[in-house]
Amino acid sequence: MSTVQAPVSAAARSTRQWQEADSAHFMHPFTDHAGLARKGARIITRAENIYLWDSEGHKILDAMSGLWCVNVGYGQQALIDAAARQMKELPFYNAFFQTSTPPAIQLAELLAEVTPPQFSKVFFTSSGSEGNDTVVRMVRHYWASLGQPERQIIIGRKNGYHGSTMAGASLGGMSGMHAQGGLPIPGIAHIEQPHWFELGREQSREDFGLTAARWLEAKVLEIGPEKVAAFIGEPVQGAGGVIVPPSTYWPEIQRICDRYGILLVSDEVICGFGRTGQWFGCETMGTKPDLMTFAKGVTSGYIPLGGVMVSDKVAKVLIEQGGEFNHGFTYSGHPTACAVAVANIRLIQQLNLVNHVRQNIGPQLAAGFASLEDHPLVGETQTCGMMGALQLVKDKASGQPFDPALEVGMLCRAHCFGNGLIMRAVGDRMIVAPPLVMSRDQVDEMIALIRRCLDLSLSELKTKGWL
Repeated sequence: MSTVQAPVSAAARSTRQWQEADSAHFMHPFTDHAGLARKGARIITRAENIYLWDSEGHKILDAMSGLWCVNVGYGQQALIDAAARQMKELPFYNAFFQTSTPPAIQLAELLAEVTPPQFSKVFFTSSGSEGNDTVVRMVRHYWASLGQPERQIIIGRKNGYHGSTMAGASLGGMSGMHAQGGLPIPGIAHIEQPHWFELGREQSREDFGLTAARWLEAKVLEIGPEKVAAFIGEPVQGAGGVIVPPSTYWPEIQRICDRYGILLVSDEVICGFGRTGQWFGCETMGTKPDLMTFAKGVTSGYIPLGGVMVSDKVAKVLIEQGGEFNHGFTYSGHPTACAVAVANIRLIQQLNLVNHVRQNIGPQLAAGFASLEDHPLVGETQTCGMMGALQLVKDKASGQPFDPALEVGMLCRAHCFGNGLIMRAVGDRMIVAPPLVMSRDQVDEMIALIRRCLDLSLSELKTKGWL
């Protein structure tokens, strides 16, 4: 038997050697590569629970759960064992050619158990981006199967995020993404986001929620209801800055979709699997979507997997009237990924993490963020379950923002990284989405780190003369 050389350990090279190799060969997502080459990448070498360690031995509290995904924390042996067992038994087989595998079937059963009652069918992908591409194909095929092929247009929101593939990036409303690659593709429209602090402070939050939702109705009437196929939105906008909509927003969106017969798509890639204090964000917001995309938390990021939950209403049409659905991926229902997802969901159930977020750790995170509202740089805070945001402002009394060219959020983020905290900056909005397994002491530790980094940012801004 031939011997295969294993990858070298992290300690086999110096940080600089890893950075040089990275710069020479690895093109990163959402990165200015020239700038990264000058600075050198941060090399993460190991992780445990909610903490990371870099190649220099620095311990870092990962307040972003990797990339919104490591819900059960790092180092969970049950997930590692599930992957190893499945790799030995059947590492891969596809779901084409009228073939299936036990892990894919078991996961499909389990997802039907934990998702809202209108869902009993799932279409597997490898990512949320692929899931939202699938939504475009599925929604349009659904209406064509019903004899309404003119229903093509899907409405999303400005500053929403639905992935970075051609269809996913088009559904999303990120202007920087639309500036590259000829996006959005045809048949996609957008309405404004329900961001009260930025767009609606002359109204109460509740009144603004209704105003923002009715932008959908105005857009539907502008396009023509007979041409609108679906509306897609994240229950809480994640990459857009953890924008928690007013309580009146989603019920009004549901009413509008029902009135005009429009399919409602809930993008649960970030909000799913307990992050909002319910299994899925649509349950927290009180909606009944027809389709639901998921990824990230389904395996806690241990291995790539995504998919689309398909309501019985939609599935019945696709199955009975749609014929062959000419769409899918090599890795749809990947057996190893599905085995890890089963182990992950069972662990979430065993640890009672959804209830832990709703009744214990989520309220503590909310209290911790509320305690930061007294800081001179903080204009508002928002939380939902295990997601939090704070808005950096130049003038607290008026809510006056900083000049975007100053990149104050990035200045604050640098202090976070320098003090053992991963906190993301979206413009001048600082956000977290920590692992759901966090303890109360760890929440207190994180809040203390955030306050320290805010203080350091305030001091630097004064030194620069920006305040």
